Amino acid sequence: MDRKTLPGTPGHSGLPFADSAAGALLDADGVVIGWTPAAEELLSLPADRVCGRPARKLLADPAGLPGPPGGRPVGAWSGEAVVRTGRGEELTVVFQVLPLAGPCTGAAAEWAGGPARYFVLGAPAGKVARWRQDQAFTRELFLQDRLGLAVFDAELRLVRTNTHLLPYTGLPPDLRNRRLGDFLQAPDATAIERRLREVLRTGRPLILAEDTVRTIEDPGGGVVMAVSAFRLQAPDGQVFGVTALFTDVTEQRRSDERLAILHHATAAVGGSLSVTGTGEELATVLVPGLADLAVVEIARAVFTGEEPAPGEDGTVPLRLTAAAGERAEEVPTGTVVPADAGSAPSVGGSPSSMTAPLRARGSFLGRVTVRRGPGRRDYAPADLDLLCEIAARAALALDNARRYTREHRAAVGLQRSLLPPAQAETVAVTTSGFYLPADTATGVGGDWFDVIPLSSARVALVAGDVVGHGLGATATMGRLRTAVRTLADLDLEPEELMVHLDDLVSQLRDEPNQPDEPNQHEGTNQHDGPDQSDGLDRPSPVTRPDEDPAPGDLRADPVGATCLYAVYDPVARRCAMVSAGHPPPAVVDPDGTVSYVPLNPGPPLGVNGLPFEVTEVELAPGSLLVLYTDGLIEGRDSDLDEGMAELSRRLARPGAATAPLRELGKEIISARPAHQLADDVTLLLARTHAVPAGNTAVWPVAADPAAVARLRQDAAQQLRAWGLEELVFTTELVLSELVTNAIRHAGGPVEVRLIRAGQLTCEVSDPSATQPRMRRALLTDEGGRGLYLVAQLTTRWGSRYTRRGKTIWAEQPIPDDTGDTGDTGAQDVPGVLDARNG
Repeated sequence: MDRKTLPGTPGHSGLPFADSAAGALLDADGVVIGWTPAAEELLSLPADRVCGRPARKLLADPAGLPGPPGGRPVGAWSGEAVVRTGRGEELTVVFQVLPLAGPCTGAAAEWAGGPARYFVLGAPAGKVARWRQDQAFTRELFLQDRLGLAVFDAELRLVRTNTHLLPYTGLPPDLRNRRLGDFLQAPDATAIERRLREVLRTGRPLILAEDTVRTIEDPGGGVVMAVSAFRLQAPDGQVFGVTALFTDVTEQRRSDERLAILHHATAAVGGSLSVTGTGEELATVLVPGLADLAVVEIARAVFTGEEPAPGEDGTVPLRLTAAAGERAEEVPTGTVVPADAGSAPSVGGSPSSMTAPLRARGSFLGRVTVRRGPGRRDYAPADLDLLCEIAARAALALDNARRYTREHRAAVGLQRSLLPPAQAETVAVTTSGFYLPADTATGVGGDWFDVIPLSSARVALVAGDVVGHGLGATATMGRLRTAVRTLADLDLEPEELMVHLDDLVSQLRDEPNQPDEPNQHEGTNQHDGPDQSDGLDRPSPVTRPDEDPAPGDLRADPVGATCLYAVYDPVARRCAMVSAGHPPPAVVDPDGTVSYVPLNPGPPLGVNGLPFEVTEVELAPGSLLVLYTDGLIEGRDSDLDEGMAELSRRLARPGAATAPLRELGKEIISARPAHQLADDVTLLLARTHAVPAGNTAVWPVAADPAAVARLRQDAAQQLRAWGLEELVFTTELVLSELVTNAIRHAGGPVEVRLIRAGQLTCEVSDPSATQPRMRRALLTDEGGRGLYLVAQLTTRWGSRYTRRGKTIWAEQPIPDDTGDTGDTGAQDVPGVLDARNG
């Protein structure tokens, strides 16, 4: 029988699964009267061997042919049978019997070879199982409610969707034959279609590409969809569409965004030790991720390092510290408002604002408020949880900043107590000092300057630099500054003072720094008894574990210093100075000429056995003497020569010689930003004055007691000429005692000098090197009361060695009603600004 092909549509891919199923036509007796090519291929039996035979003969067990339900075929029925192929193999097939409506007539009957009653389809059992799995998978996939499924044709028109394509309002009830642009915002639809066209073109699947999806009817914040897609094509390779899966990942993305904001906020607010800086960083990090406007309020006590304490009404005054975002400039930062210390996190008066307290270690430190503008979604409970977590972490950083502020204030207070006032004015000089620490974390260091009034209108100028930074260097600096003032009060020569200071630094360097006993056993239970040793020798905290501490190795920080000590005499207009490893001072003459004093510096303090050399220079009235430490002239990228040249250039600018010292000093210091400092910076500017020749009087006195009377007359006459009649009697008595003692115990020659410079100074010089000492005289003693009288009649007295012997001096205040203040031409300095405040 010839096989004929039924007509079909050219190019059509046919029905699914039809090409893989074997087919046969049976008559009423079950005889095969038709056989398809697929059946020939499946069973390896040609049609001429099968047609005309009962279908039962094809079974491996002809007696085991399954029959229809109930024994009589009522409709289509199916079953499973084992057939024997033309190769003699057994094959399990699943079949379905389709009864025909009636016997074929005409051309169909002729083509079939007889009256046909049944059409049987069959396929291998394994393939049928896969067909059923594919069908179940497709059916269940379209029933899922956790993701959206859409099938598009080649023109990206929707062919089929499930009911959860986009799980929110704004979708038409029937999406068939629609494009995404019919119900989605144009930018969103264009973005998704661009991805789907790429899948259609290349065949590469799209995996979890995220896009924001907003409908035309609900153009709010929309949802974030993860889109996956793959191309659909027929077995012959013809592409006819694309399937896309839409998964709503909005909450996941929001959770990721919240986590990113939390991480960013933790990193941002944890890097500052400034209370204000922490507040500003907190406000900045919340915008725009969590808010359009963020306002941070911090308790006023936190700024001074104190722990906020609620008042009787339970409120704490908060300062509006920082604001960021839209219209932040309208927030009145700096104002103080009360707040309930027991306030809890809450959403504000509208769902677009919320507030969280800044609470750490049980203390209420402030609060943070965030707001969103129109067009953004309202805050959810998860957003409030996020704000509370950020506030908790920021509060810890804020509390650390508060504790640091407290410790910093204590350290700076120590530094201030160890430094002199920034500005001072004496009859000899007008000074202005500056200090800039390199250790910006603690604000303290080891550099110092000092202005020490000496006898006879002289003044000592000091600049020093202690090795290291921090509180250890500050403590050493305080000890050295005290030592210098003590030695200066003894009126020692500059080189002798430096020798004594060098000895002191050597002693400090060799001084053991053994830690306290409790610290050696830190971490042990001290309540268990006085001896909790485990019998092991433990190294000192200041040595490495592999080293045994030697007697001289117990100090954790090295002790060393450089120092410049200068003594200026306004009467002689000369300045004697000595240096211990310190850079030379600069001198600016009244005409603006800048030069450096040609010092021959000695070794730094702490190097014993080497002498120090004194250098003397003459300074014209109005000269500027500039003392500094090497931090001013030596930077991270510049050497000393370059720094000295730069300092000279700044001092030589027009008007610098006569400029106010404070302004000139700030100009010089401003060239050294704190973050570029390699060492602490100290600068001391001193403008010199001179005592006019008419304000001094000198008399040589013969070694004869009778000469004392003549001296009293000359001194009284000079005092009256100066308008100091009130001091005549006291001065006569003082000079009588001092000159008489000099003649009696030292012999001659004796010289007397009166100096009127701010106060009246009486000097008696003799060739003896014996220092006078005041003692308490007994009632029976005839003498020994002279120095006691001098001490009672004057404000201060003392003695200093000179190269020709010694000089005893005594000072008396000049009465205010004389109208004579001993003006030496020193300029007035408006406002004394304490260096300890800067």
